[in-house]
Amino acid sequence: MKTYDFFAPTRVLFGPGQLHQLHTLPMPGKKAMIVTSNGQSTIRNGSLETTKNELTQAGCAFALFNQVSANPLKETVEQGAQFARDNQCDFVVALGGGSVMDAAKNMAMLASQPTNDLWDFVFTENGKKQNIKNPVLPWIAITTSAGTGSEVDAAGVITNPETKEKIGVGGFEGMFATYAIVDPELMKTVPPKFTAYQGFDALFHSLEGYISNRHNPMADMVQRAAIENIGAYLPRAVTDGSDMEARTAVAFANTMSGYSMDVSACTSEHSMEHAMSAYHPSLPHGAGLIMISVEYFTYWINRHVCDERFIDMAKFLGKTDASDPMDFITALKALQKACGVDDLKMSDYGIEKSEALTLAKNARATMGGLFLCDPAEMPEADCAGIYERSWK
Repeated sequence: MKTYDFFAPTRVLFGPGQLHQLHTLPMPGKKAMIVTSNGQSTIRNGSLETTKNELTQAGCAFALFNQVSANPLKETVEQGAQFARDNQCDFVVALGGGSVMDAAKNMAMLASQPTNDLWDFVFTENGKKQNIKNPVLPWIAITTSAGTGSEVDAAGVITNPETKEKIGVGGFEGMFATYAIVDPELMKTVPPKFTAYQGFDALFHSLEGYISNRHNPMADMVQRAAIENIGAYLPRAVTDGSDMEARTAVAFANTMSGYSMDVSACTSEHSMEHAMSAYHPSLPHGAGLIMISVEYFTYWINRHVCDERFIDMAKFLGKTDASDPMDFITALKALQKACGVDDLKMSDYGIEKSEALTLAKNARATMGGLFLCDPAEMPEADCAGIYERSWK
């Protein structure tokens, strides 16, 4: 594809110390709902206090909603939307990782609608497939991790435990953040294994986009930047979280992978992992992607649907002498080993090998749109086979 449609209107403040610039920006409202996770990380690293101080300097009041879990739930988004109404908040500030970003942008969308059922706006068999009726509340993204790129896109992944759906929700007009603050200093305290999980999530956004049938020159550019920076710097960030050069490079890669989703698309690998963590919510998204990645990409290599692109990606990951598509798998395995995530097991999270077909069916039923972005058609049996070969 030589054409593309790239719309990413968020103003991004990138680099160490940028959170301290928040008060200098024109605020999109008078009272913010600050959305954080249900953990203590933003308290321990001081980012919550800094955010409060910045909002106060900007002349804004605020109320805190701190209930978002690692895999954000439909119920939590609905509670947050009601909290915003009850506290008369006219904009949202998301402070946290990708889960907080995903939940907060959907709270901002839902808070201004005449219904408080998020699944009214979901386009699956269990959703009501409605369009929004009122403008979305403005929101500000302050990301404390480098994984999802959610600070620069317009949808968020939400889980509905009742229907076993973990899907992208949103994408409506007005759902891009007004501002995104990408401050690597806020990422210094992310533990090594989660630094790795998040970094690989960002990597797979761009790897998938590069082989998708939606690839284009703009997407190729941001994806290459993401892949090269993660390949070069993620092991360093995992080894030493205070290495600001590495943290900054991985944070940049993450934002580039967010742009990848704006101008291109992920492929079925993401649908497949969402099915895994929909049934097993304790599974971190990045870890699930790592578990299936080698078999997933080997599947496409064996089908020879985009050999040159796999050679490109091997070179982007640092294997400069790559000449065969399988060199990419060699590079991917080496990166996983360097980050200490090469021995992850599905069985450690309660996933049974016998679930393969169930997961394959769920992946296609809930996020079938990403299968349409694959470089070729993937039959259901082939999808199940990838799970089976990945299981240990």
